[in-house]
Order: sequence, then structure tokens, then C-alpha cells
Amino acid sequence: MNMTTRHRDGGSPLLCLAAALLSATAISAKAQNNPELVPGEFVDSHYGKSADEIARELANPNNSLASLTFKNQFRTYAGTFPGAGDQSNYTLVFQPVFPFPMKSTESGGKANLFVRPGIPLLFNQPVPTVVNGQPMFDSPTALGDIGFDVGYGVTEKSGFLWAVGMVGTLPTATNSQVAGKELKLGPEVLLAKFEKWGVYGLFPSHQWSVAGWSDKSTSMSQLQLFLNFLPGGGWSVGTTPIMNYDWKSKEWTVPLNLTVSKTVTIGNTPVKLALEANYYVQRPDQFGPQLMIGLNITPVVNNFLVDMFK
Repeated sequence: MNMTTRHRDGGSPLLCLAAALLSATAISAKAQNNPELVPGEFVDSHYGKSADEIARELANPNNSLASLTFKNQFRTYAGTFPGAGDQSNYTLVFQPVFPFPMKSTESGGKANLFVRPGIPLLFNQPVPTVVNGQPMFDSPTALGDIGFDVGYGVTEKSGFLWAVGMVGTLPTATNSQVAGKELKLGPEVLLAKFEKWGVYGLFPSHQWSVAGWSDKSTSMSQLQLFLNFLPGGGWSVGTTPIMNYDWKSKEWTVPLNLTVSKTVTIGNTPVKLALEANYYVQRPDQFGPQLMIGLNITPVVNNFLVDMFK
């Protein structure tokens, strides 16, 4: 799911958030590195694990840990529409994840059923419009359309990861200017490999409009590539670009991405802090993102679904 926006006054908060990531090692608990650990050996609970073990499991797209991710995204824009280069904004995306462990596969693979909603709050979202023949921008603040995916994922003992599922978008926006006005659904597939040094793979999906009141119909493909290195100590360094192709307008949105994260233990709670930078080398000609800086804060929490069915 790729949900974007930015805030004109985002510079100072961003520096504070970046400082929090850089200083995270000062509050990290004593982590015992275990590079031999592979996902098939993980248990569902995070209790008793080091920050590094948590970091390795969170690097697995099929991980069984429950978490609450807060994505802070600051964006600038560019394009041929007058004033496009002057636009910026901030988006907060809340993504709770509570995987439900399933019966192991015949090959001994660890299986999970997961539902991952992404709830975006858009602050000063720039929207190009024309009033009395004059091009201008509105900048509403609103709840955006909620994206989600539902899937079944398996982590084999060999470290091979795969998942199949459905991705979608709900027309929940509270402002018509930022509303897609469509229910969109489609398939998704995950193929990846977990190694002792890290994880790599790809995550393609596609959405079509299936209902709604928009005067247009959507056909959008998305491909996320990921290559993450896990040097130990709770650190992760890699790239996770999300590319989109609009089959109606025949336009690409393609970023160059760099992501650095650190997993620490604050009190008894493991928390992953991730700082990412995206520079868009391809975007819609008229108006699209130019730069996105994000800070993701992900506390690992108790999985109440597992407790309910014990």
C-alpha cells in the first residue's frame, strides 16, 4: 500500500524524529546477536528475545509478531501543473498487524493468516484544481481511503518465504477532494528468501475498481522490491522501493529508496525505529511526489488473537 502526503512545516519534526533514531542505541537493552537464527525457529511470543532477534523476525514479511506501526511521511512534489514544485505535506499512516498462526504445512513450514490495514490521516494534502479558469491548489486535511491486504503466508525451514492474498482499498475518505470514490480489490503474491545475512524478494499486486461512484475506473499495478541486510545489534539496512503503474494513464511512479532501522527495547517493549528516504525518478507528468522522508515507529505488542484461541 502506498499512501503519501506531506507537511509544509515538517522540517523541525523530521530532525527530531531522525535524532531519535540515531540515539536509539543509547536506550537499547543488552541484545545477544544470533545470526544463525532463521524464521522457522521463531516462536509467536516476543518475550525473552533480544532486540536483534526481534529485528530479524520483523525483517520477515511473514513474521508472526503483533505490532502497531506509525508511519510519519513528509513529501514534496513536482510536475507541470502551475505551482506543483511549491507543494509539500505530511501524512500519518497507522498500520496495526495481528497475525493468526495457522497449522504448519506438511513440509514443516510456519504459516500465518494476516490482515494489515493502513489508515491514513492526510494533513494539508495538495490537490490540483482549476477555479474560474485559474489553476490552483487546495490543501484539505482529512482521513484518506483505507488500504488493506489479507493473506496466507508460509516461512519454510529453508528460509524460503511465500504468500498469496488479496489487496484492496476502501472508499473511506472524509473529504471528496482526496477520495478515490471506489472499492478496489485485486490479488497479491510474495516471493522471498531469508538468509543469515538478511532477506530479499518481491511483492507484486494489482487492484481494479469493483464498485463506487467515481467517474473513472482504476487499474493499478504495484511492485515492491526489498533487499535488507541484518548486520546485528538490532540494525537493518536496505532498500524497499514501491513502484506503481497506472494502466489507464500509462504512467509510472518509481522511487529510489534507502531504509535504515534499529530495533531497541524500551522497558519491556521492543520497538523498531526506521528512517527512509525516497527520491522519485519517475512520476506522473502533471503532478506527483518528488521526495519522501519517512520515520516509522513500530512497537511490538501482545497478540490478543493468539491468547483468545489458546
